Amino acid sequence: MLSNAPVVIVLAAGRGSRFRASGGTSNKLHADLHGKPVLEHVLTAVERAGLAVHVVHSAPGDGMADSIAEGVRATAGASGWLVLPGDLPLVTAQSIRSVAAALAESAVVVPVFDGAKGHPVGFARECFDELIALSGEAGAVSVVQRYRAAGRALQLQLDDPGILTDIDTLEDLQRVRRLLE
Repeated sequence: MLSNAPVVIVLAAGRGSRFRASGGTSNKLHADLHGKPVLEHVLTAVERAGLAVHVVHSAPGDGMADSIAEGVRATAGASGWLVLPGDLPLVTAQSIRSVAAALAESAVVVPVFDGAKGHPVGFARECFDELIALSGEAGAVSVVQRYRAAGRALQLQLDDPGILTDIDTLEDLQRVRRLLE
């Protein structure tokens, strides 16, 4: 593990209701993607990035913000956090490392590919109190907006469509399977 590096919080507590509604028969994170579960692809990228990881499998509330707060509380001693949903199996280790490195210069780092914002979103240690107070569905949008308004958020341009390629439906899973072939 890299010293003084942020912890990657992998969000894996969602119910995956859109995936099941689209015809999926299991939790999307456990769906097979070329011989291993979707979540395992994400965890492999984090491992290759050389960063510590904390997977949030359950949270007190139902929303993404609840999961973020739970993960940050569980890793309270970290120097910062990268929030990465568990359904982005194509994210690269290099993208994860790039966001982590950019936290040395900015309080919040939002990766961008082709004009669209993706994940993982990075938060420096100074965001701790705001992150553990989050709840609901909106994720950490309020924290990002506050730091952006203060000129302390960086939009980091990356050459990785994997920061955007999530799996919400069975059709998404099939599209990603085709991309990997």
